[in-house]
Amino acid sequence: MNSELIDQLTGSLGANGLPYTIPIHPNLVHLTLGLFIIGITFDIVGVLFPFEKWVFKFLAITVERDKLFDVGWYNMLAASIITFFTVAAGFYEMLLATPPADMKSAWGLQAMQTMIWHGVGGVLLLALIVGMTIWRGWQRFVWGKQEYKQSDREVQWIYLFAGIAIMLIMFVHGTLGAQLATEFGVHNTADNLLRLGQDFNTQISH
Repeated sequence: MNSELIDQLTGSLGANGLPYTIPIHPNLVHLTLGLFIIGITFDIVGVLFPFEKWVFKFLAITVERDKLFDVGWYNMLAASIITFFTVAAGFYEMLLATPPADMKSAWGLQAMQTMIWHGVGGVLLLALIVGMTIWRGWQRFVWGKQEYKQSDREVQWIYLFAGIAIMLIMFVHGTLGAQLATEFGVHNTADNLLRLGQDFNTQISH
């Protein structure tokens, strides 16, 4: 964002360049990732349940297949809802970012290019997660109830493969976000203080 506009907020911004102590976006990102990965993982376990049943029995773990699918569905639903806040917080914090313009990341991208790709990726992932949630809901409440089905499997293999593919996109997208924080120092308290020539230990002790 234009430095003059940022200067208008300087009085209310902390050492990390935000009006609050801890960045919200990175924390919500991990919540999105955790919910999505757990959702897909439990659905995979549910699909493979007939082959794994003996393992649960050997470990004396009481597991019902439909409960595994319940976890998959509710985690995917929660991931879809949380991701709206994740993306919103990301764009807000990106607007307040003032990274150095003379640096390039390990991928050879400048700060603005990295932020643009990270922002576009965030919107893409939001659309994909919402799409997966709708698809998951259709499988749970429509496809899973079809009379012709010969098993109690609630999700399709192609859905699981799509989920794994999205995890790979998340890895690339997350790497861009990590580069913004670690390489460009975006909303990184220690990095910002060092750039300003201030002592990190002195500022933190206050």
